[in-house]
Amino acid sequence: MLGKKRMLGKEIKDLKIGDSYTAVKMINDRDLLLYLGLTDDANPLYIQHDYASQTPYEKPIVPSVMLFGMISSLISMHLPGPGSHITQHEMTFPKIVHHNTEIKLHVEIIAIDQGNHQIAMSVNGFDNTGDTVIQGKVQVCPSYKPNSLIANSLENFF
Repeated sequence: MLGKKRMLGKEIKDLKIGDSYTAVKMINDRDLLLYLGLTDDANPLYIQHDYASQTPYEKPIVPSVMLFGMISSLISMHLPGPGSHITQHEMTFPKIVHHNTEIKLHVEIIAIDQGNHQIAMSVNGFDNTGDTVIQGKVQVCPSYKPNSLIANSLENFF
């Protein structure tokens, strides 16, 4: 890894209010099963058609935390991008999402706090009928510019 350039997201100085990113994601059974396996979550509401058919949901649903994971991925991979992380979140999930549903996710910078190296972002997600399935706000610490590995290497010689 030494000497290899790492792609990092935008630094706080390069961000502005109104910057946004939108992605369309299809939630298929494969992704859902991978998530459930990784988290060791066997909630019958998520995977058992016979159980879910006896509930008001009628069919298995997608865990809301999986939807949040997709938002987290947008932030860490696109805006502000690699090197950033979520420090606080506030989410609501007004409508459930069934398997094999396409959702549109949107994040937008709504505030920048240079002094604390934080940005606030609004979060919205819509299903294929246009109904809101996720909404909220996140606080994000954008990536930091890394120090050069050789920047201080000659320090002891002066």
